[in-house]
Amino acid sequence: MILSACANLANHKEEVDNMNVFPVPDGDTGTNMSMTMDACEAALKNTDVRDIPSLTKLVANAALRGARGNSGVILSQLMRGINKALTDVETVDCLALSKAFQSAAKSAYKAVMKPTEGTILTVAREMAEFAKNNEENYEDVAEFFSSIVNAGEIALKKTPEMLPQLKQAGVVDSGGQGLIYICQGMLHALTNSSNIERKTESSVKQVSGAASVDIGDLKYQYCTECIIEKSKKSLDAFKLKLILEPKGDSMVVVDDEEIIKIHIHTNNPDFVLGEALKFGELSSVKIENMKLQHNNLIEGSTNPSLETDDNISMEPKEYGFVCVAAGSGLVETFKTLGVDCVIEGGQTMNPSTDDILSAIEQINAKNIYVYPNNKNIIMAAQQAQKLSDKNVYVIPTKSIVQAMSSILVFDEDNSPEDNYSEMVSVIEDVKSAQVTYAVRDTVVNDKQITPGDILGILENSIFTVDNTVNDAVFNLLDEMIDEDSSVINLFYGEELNESDADMLKEQLESRYDECDVYMHFGGQPVYYYFISVE
Repeated sequence: MILSACANLANHKEEVDNMNVFPVPDGDTGTNMSMTMDACEAALKNTDVRDIPSLTKLVANAALRGARGNSGVILSQLMRGINKALTDVETVDCLALSKAFQSAAKSAYKAVMKPTEGTILTVAREMAEFAKNNEENYEDVAEFFSSIVNAGEIALKKTPEMLPQLKQAGVVDSGGQGLIYICQGMLHALTNSSNIERKTESSVKQVSGAASVDIGDLKYQYCTECIIEKSKKSLDAFKLKLILEPKGDSMVVVDDEEIIKIHIHTNNPDFVLGEALKFGELSSVKIENMKLQHNNLIEGSTNPSLETDDNISMEPKEYGFVCVAAGSGLVETFKTLGVDCVIEGGQTMNPSTDDILSAIEQINAKNIYVYPNNKNIIMAAQQAQKLSDKNVYVIPTKSIVQAMSSILVFDEDNSPEDNYSEMVSVIEDVKSAQVTYAVRDTVVNDKQITPGDILGILENSIFTVDNTVNDAVFNLLDEMIDEDSSVINLFYGEELNESDADMLKEQLESRYDECDVYMHFGGQPVYYYFISVE
């Protein structure tokens, strides 16, 4: 059922992406949910366990580690809720199925600080409520499951009436639609005893292609995977993670009591397998040369200074910083500000919970601050915070410019809690905007949008639709600047050249002569400008 769900969602991934209200070229809901499910598929294909508690636990752990974006995190919580309900069952009857749906919805709602109706949460809740109210009216599990999915489809159709922005754009909630495709895939396997066939390429490959990553930039060449059959159940995979992390990136380690699953990009597969052997016998060993396969995926980049064998033995420093950013100029700027580890990602590739957790764990510091820099990454960062044994603070930054302002107020002489309070406080005073382009037809805030339109986004809302990039910048700044404004910062993206940026800077200095204007190279994909006003 899980494998069929993975395939069905992958087949409709682009459709779900296109249902997002924001028509910008981001890594959207369908992509994030599909990549989260792909983590479940990978875990299932490398295990021989077949009992329900073990399988649901494996899927829950894989979903949590592989969760990308808010939709992926919510999906992982649905899976964890299912596992909690089925921990002690040998077979699933209608009563157990009902409890699974109820537990899933409860777990998902608890994961969201301010649940919004008209979203994936609503679809999950209404399926759970139908299950609870009708669990005694069914004897056949497949028939009951079909009716529950039908209740979800009805709930999905109602989401535009709950969220005006959905109704105006003429779409249902994308996360809810993704959940329905997952459930429909499960139902197909349950009623047909066969899986839906995956027709599209791996969502991972499609997203990395959108990010325009050059294969020549691959830092680690060999994709290395294996399963360890633990020699002792008490063995802790966390120790193995600490040993392997300095030797690569994109690492995923799933510990499921009897087995440990390892995935890592490294230049030393022999070292990885040698350390793995110390924990038990190996099976399903796979080493792939990613350059030869023209695999364009790089899930993260770390500060080279961290990738030394000496790092583990060093005395921990007091503070460390993790930041999510895409673009060589932005990465360099954050490193100049003292950030230890920059995870490549953001709008075009939401890093997973495990990407963020890996970055946290390889920094040898007592207190670590994480800057997600995107509202769709905050929940994944908070999940990583819960999974880490370190003292981690997530600064809920929604933009690159918020993070920079926040880092600048850090005071090493303050306590960790005082620094956290100050850094969170300052982001509320930063006005941030972005300029990008539309990739689909839609209507947002009564604005008719067509592909190719230039979009000015102010505080995560589309403020202006223009014909030129500079017009969008002017319209945004006219709205952002007031009598208290004194500084304008702009970071220009990879699609713009320095002369264009310098010319715009001169125009801005003339137009807003009471403000200091600073132009920086960001190199970010997709977005022409990141803008801040302070």
